[in-house]
Amino acid sequence: MGELDQVLFHNGFSKVHCEPINQKENNDDQKEESWFEEEIDCDLKWSFALNRILHRGTSEYQEIALLDTKRFGKVLVIDGKMQSAEVDEFIYHEYLIHPALLCHPNPKTVFIMGGGEGSAAREALRHESMDKVVMCDIDQEVVDFCRKHLTANHEAFRNMKLNLVINDAKAELEKRDEKFDIIVGDLADPVEGGPCYQLYTKSFYENILKPKLSDNGIFVTQAGPAGVFTHKEVFSSIYNTIKQVFKYVLAYTAHVPSFADTWGWVIASDQPLCIEAAKLDKKIAERIDGELLYLNGASFVSSTILNKTITKTLKNETHVYTEENARFIHGQGVAYRI
Repeated sequence: MGELDQVLFHNGFSKVHCEPINQKENNDDQKEESWFEEEIDCDLKWSFALNRILHRGTSEYQEIALLDTKRFGKVLVIDGKMQSAEVDEFIYHEYLIHPALLCHPNPKTVFIMGGGEGSAAREALRHESMDKVVMCDIDQEVVDFCRKHLTANHEAFRNMKLNLVINDAKAELEKRDEKFDIIVGDLADPVEGGPCYQLYTKSFYENILKPKLSDNGIFVTQAGPAGVFTHKEVFSSIYNTIKQVFKYVLAYTAHVPSFADTWGWVIASDQPLCIEAAKLDKKIAERIDGELLYLNGASFVSSTILNKTITKTLKNETHVYTEENARFIHGQGVAYRI
């Protein structure tokens, strides 16, 4: 058996135990293959074949890797958890950005918490009404890494409407006097010991974020795995926490193949949210530069219709995110060669 070349990402959970899979034989000779493995739960792992590890490094806050995978193209991994994949990141980012902007009557300013890879900013900048997009990420090294390696977002990083800020999003919102039409939570999952789990708490939403929204302002955040077996990890809790702060709150989901699960988002406002398919399609045609790859009016409306199990959980959820009472996603990753 060949040498084991292991790259381990620590994120506060117990050390991963990597069992190399059996080598595949190709008639006369053995073929060496490299794999990335993410531990989804203590008894469940998700792995995919690699062409190579393009880059890896460690910042002050987290561990970063860019992998070239056979199935999903370039994949960004932070603290052992996949953040986005080249071939299907458009699903996640179209659903994160466009519903909120389309529900707003005339969005001109956006504040993105996190979003260091630049994809959320890229989608927001496609709206012709946009005057200013502030992207606030705490990790300079992640931003520099993504700006250099993720070619799809080069144009967004060069856009004059983008105001890139390296700071803690909480501190940045607190010090700003201006208000925003849209605030976006494009944050890493609330991993224990990670840099952003406090940005999912009721006190943050209520005391810091909401006062920075304009009168018709809308907040939207990614909310973690939302599958029938995974939605209780953080999705239902994030939804219930936001429901304590805003008058109108809507959860929606979509399947993201590279995440190996259904993913969830939560959109909220103190004004009613328009989710009529025909009106959304009209706004998409009038407001957005270029063609969306995944989202249209009907698909968004359908994404808000949740199955019986998840609907029941959201209705009965009592947990509220606080600094002292959080829920964390299990998971870690390892890249290895056999």
